[in-house]
Amino acid sequence: MQNPESLSYRYLLQKAWPIILANAAVPLLGLVDTAVIGNVGDVADLGAIAFGALIFSFVYWSFGFLRMGTTGFTAQAHGAGNELEVRAVLGRALIMAVGLGVSLIILQWPIRTLAFSLLDGSGQVELTAQSYFNIRIWGAPATLATFALMGLLIGLGNSKQLLLVQVFLNGLNIAFDIYFAGVLNWGVEGIALGTVIAEWSSVFFAAWLIYRELNSRKAPGQAFWSRSHLFDREALLKTLSANADIMIRTLLLVFSFGFFINQSARFGDVVLAANHILLQLVSFAAFFLDGYAFVVESLVGSSMGAKRRDIFDRAVKRSTILALITAMVLAAGVWILGDLVVALLTDLEQVREAANGMLFLAAIYILFSFAAFQLDGIFIGASFTRQMRNAAFISLAVYLLAWWLLIDRYGVTGLWWAMIIYVAARADALLMYYPKLRKAVGSIR
Repeated sequence: MQNPESLSYRYLLQKAWPIILANAAVPLLGLVDTAVIGNVGDVADLGAIAFGALIFSFVYWSFGFLRMGTTGFTAQAHGAGNELEVRAVLGRALIMAVGLGVSLIILQWPIRTLAFSLLDGSGQVELTAQSYFNIRIWGAPATLATFALMGLLIGLGNSKQLLLVQVFLNGLNIAFDIYFAGVLNWGVEGIALGTVIAEWSSVFFAAWLIYRELNSRKAPGQAFWSRSHLFDREALLKTLSANADIMIRTLLLVFSFGFFINQSARFGDVVLAANHILLQLVSFAAFFLDGYAFVVESLVGSSMGAKRRDIFDRAVKRSTILALITAMVLAAGVWILGDLVVALLTDLEQVREAANGMLFLAAIYILFSFAAFQLDGIFIGASFTRQMRNAAFISLAVYLLAWWLLIDRYGVTGLWWAMIIYVAARADALLMYYPKLRKAVGSIR
């Protein structure tokens, strides 16, 4: 466990930048998928890719607890110097990930039926999207297992290895996309197949990296996994409880953004398109703010395992200052230069005007959002998941109340202010539990 003095701003930035780049690699893949199909396919193919990506984004995001839960438990075991438990945390997460992934394959028919019943596309788009789904679903165990492996890397603070895995995954995926869809002209099915092969290749690559490191830290003669430790009843129950809490919290978060999009549609296609573009700017800002949140997850968990409140306080304070400064820069950039980005994203004049008129609202949202990101990271690192779940219910209630009070009088502006109030409420609700979390870290040294 490092000394508090070593937690310099430079150290935190060195830990954060690989995570930021890893996050930024994700939308790059979507752009390549779109570019390849846009050049070798037709409008129906593009629509099918959009539908398919939407379905899998929602399904996989629902299992985000495999990443977050693993990070918190790993960091705490690492901070306590318990390498046996670090490996056991990974083993439990992988068992759960593979089990859930296989279940998705077994249940693919009802999942596909439900998903396409909720979407409203042309017959050709839905038919092509179903072909995409039928292939892509076979990568589910690999994708969920990768969540667990990445959670361990974040928990150990190995941000550069995290970047390496993400670059490997996306680089391989892009290469297969171009070859299968572009060269062999397999279209949407080629995109799906390339993604599945990349997912399975990446999970074995990540597993190899992690096994090599954890095995080198294992005591001589000690088994990599102890069956009794791996299936310890108390640890299993704690894992299941934490993951259930995170899943509920994630679904409430997904609902909040879905509600925002649905309400945007009430004001017509132009406002809907404008808000979609503004949310892309918000997502871009999240790549940076998530970097600090991931770093603080590892440091908080380690300090908790080591019972070092001095390290906890310094990590929280310095990473939060960096996140605040970054949020201020990003918000100012969106406010001042956002119109140039909007112009690059659409040539529809009405949509441009609508988006430009609401840029300041997106900037305010980004500025306020850093606190919610940071506190999410702190609570994930400490495995205070029940409090995260409760805070999610509280902040959603505040959001819906704000929407009800503002929407009729202020229209789409009121909708944005409700979202701003919501992201602030997410932070405020977590702050209510913060003193208890800090006290749980241990005595000051």
